Amino acid sequence: MKVEHQGGCQCGALRYRIDAPLTDIAHCHCSICRRSSGGILTTWVTVPRQAFHWLRGTPKAFASSASCTRYFCADCGAHLALFTSLSPDTLDVTVATLDAPEQAPADRHIWAGSRLPWLTVDPQLPEENEEIIPMGLDS
Repeated sequence: MKVEHQGGCQCGALRYRIDAPLTDIAHCHCSICRRSSGGILTTWVTVPRQAFHWLRGTPKAFASSASCTRYFCADCGAHLALFTSLSPDTLDVTVATLDAPEQAPADRHIWAGSRLPWLTVDPQLPEENEEIIPMGLDS
């Protein structure tokens, strides 16, 4: 059975498809994600790069750090994806831009050391002070 998930930005200028299961999903609490998204955290799903396909439009790219490039819609500003050279065979996709985000519950917190002190989200999930890249996702 073929696994396919689709998503896109708010205005519809960008659409994408993921041909892989949604398995590595994390709430990121880093300050860069907060500033990039305007939200108090960003939830990411990490997928193999070869499983991700832009269906419509070309995203705008922004190098948010020496190792990370973020992709967003130049029209509506929606933040859709992130590539990090620290895991060159994967791409992170914002769960909120999936057509069915309810199918992608987080399984951990990353950069929990940067979490806003008044925020409590899924306290039963494991936490990483930084981010531990799961084995097998980038190989």
